Amino acid sequence: MHPPLTLHRHPMCAEIIEEFQKCHLDHPAKKFFGECTDLKIKLDRCFRQEKALKRKANFEESKKFKEQLQAYKREIAEKNEE
Repeated sequence: MHPPLTLHRHPMCAEIIEEFQKCHLDHPAKKFFGECTDLKIKLDRCFRQEKALKRKANFEESKKFKEQLQAYKREIAEKNEE
């Protein structure tokens, strides 16, 4: 099972999504017997790569946020000590 194949949510995989959808339209019965399996595998790999990039970006963003939060906590603690 794959996520919804909307092009605006998966810009990295747009070309493969279009090929996969075209394959399903061109082969309405054969799709059940593996006609589009190679494209499905490509699509799954692309989604994994896309997710890894998003995960890395989110991790970097959370690190920055944690650093800002720690700096803010230190600042508050210093003000309370004075």
